[in-house]
Amino acid sequence: MKKAEKIQRLEQVIHDFYGDKQVAPSLIEAILYSVEAGGKRLRPLLLLELLEALGLDLQLAHFQLAAALELIHTGSLIHDDLPAMDDDDYRRGRLTNHKKFGEALAILAGDSLFLDPFALVARADLPSQIKVELLASLSEAAGSFGMVAGQVLDMEGENSQSSLEDLQAIHAHKTGKLLAYPFLAAAILAELDSSDRAGLIEAGQLLGLAFQVRDDILDVTANFDQLGKTPKKDLTAAKSTYPALLGLGEAQQFLDQLLERVLGLLTQLEQTSTFKGQVIRQMIEGLKLND
Repeated sequence: MKKAEKIQRLEQVIHDFYGDKQVAPSLIEAILYSVEAGGKRLRPLLLLELLEALGLDLQLAHFQLAAALELIHTGSLIHDDLPAMDDDDYRRGRLTNHKKFGEALAILAGDSLFLDPFALVARADLPSQIKVELLASLSEAAGSFGMVAGQVLDMEGENSQSSLEDLQAIHAHKTGKLLAYPFLAAAILAELDSSDRAGLIEAGQLLGLAFQVRDDILDVTANFDQLGKTPKKDLTAAKSTYPALLGLGEAQQFLDQLLERVLGLLTQLEQTSTFKGQVIRQMIEGLKLND
């Protein structure tokens, strides 16, 4: 299945979910405003491509899980942009949710986007034990042991100089857990053995770290048109970043090293299983930044 078709089906699943019934239309409007703002759809696409690479035929349940992942990510962006957090006026090239709808509705839209995904996955036609494992690991990736915890650590690290180890711990949770989830979920759905599962999960964890290093680099090197949001926000907030700790050149080298390690793990998986990683490899190669 081509990328465009995957995205189309993903968005259809989201619209079907919210179109069934609407108790508060203004809430749905605010939710879909951010969901439809675009973005790379990296997390759901990674999941869907990984499933195909592992030999699975994509089913509605897979798109429901992928949609759930994108909804949680979108909710985190709404909350991250709030005045009490990063206080940004733009996201993906247009006004942030709270600038469009007000802070109260933006907070509630974010709340819904954290809660609705679990109903979406619960409806999926999957074996009960696999569904429970997917839901539990999704909660762990997103909540008090994952993304939200990482956001707290990141907030507490403002105006202080963290060590490289501290920074990696922050981002392993804030960004890494949700980016690693497609790899874990794919391993669960494909019922990989423990060795192959461990390798795939490690690849996801490394990719999560790489993505944050990349984001830090872009924050200081890209402009508004490239980012779709205000650049140099981390610098203004005096956050510890990889360019600040390592220097820009070394941060770029670190990014390349991480991505090469991910590619190496995928090559190993190809040698020990039926995994065919050409499309995933292209996606990862596309995250490299040219000098």
